[in-house]
Amino acid sequence: MLVVEDDVTIAESIAARLRAEGFSVDLAHDGPSGVEADAEREPDLVVLDVMLPGFDGLEVCRRIQARRPVPVLMLTARSDETDMLIGLGVGADDYLTKPFSMRVLSARVHALLRRVERSARAEGEDAGTKIVLGDLEIDVDQRRVTRAGTQAQLTPIEFDLLVHFAKRPRAVQPRERLLSEVWDWDVAGTGSGTRAVDSHIKALRRKLGADLIRTVHGVGYALEVGS
Repeated sequence: MLVVEDDVTIAESIAARLRAEGFSVDLAHDGPSGVEADAEREPDLVVLDVMLPGFDGLEVCRRIQARRPVPVLMLTARSDETDMLIGLGVGADDYLTKPFSMRVLSARVHALLRRVERSARAEGEDAGTKIVLGDLEIDVDQRRVTRAGTQAQLTPIEFDLLVHFAKRPRAVQPRERLLSEVWDWDVAGTGSGTRAVDSHIKALRRKLGADLIRTVHGVGYALEVGS
């Protein structure tokens, strides 16, 4: 596991908590060394601060995701939704706004790792599967998505979220269920969690069309392409 955080005290605290839970943890304190450490260590997960010297965490995320897909938990001192959307758009899977508790960070890390394991199992079970709904086509093996013949570049969590919807076309999916079944969170319904769902839905709409997913106010979302 890799922690990229310029505040040494915070970085050491995160590392101590994760090491106490049995993880091997490496540290980096700026953007360039974070990218270098990811390339050398190939960690199973990256905890990544947004504000870093050298270049910021968004650029770190872009570079490491361009080389290989890896779950990223982004840390930010800012709660502006635009920053969150940018982070999710460059490949972050989840985010925490400072200050946060180590208990919550640990829960998010475990949830991300469970999701990766479940996604790998599902890909094995769905080997050779293609989901076609109207003009939307999802190749599960190649993790490739096209709509009306145009390929969309989705992050790993966006792809998993879309497949979840596509297996249940037109069924309304409450945000809490999405957090439980896609993010694999043990505790659903927190404000930051539902905002993460909303941000990923916005990203899917931006990449695949605003009409793709319908909002059911006060409940959740439903995939609207024809079967």
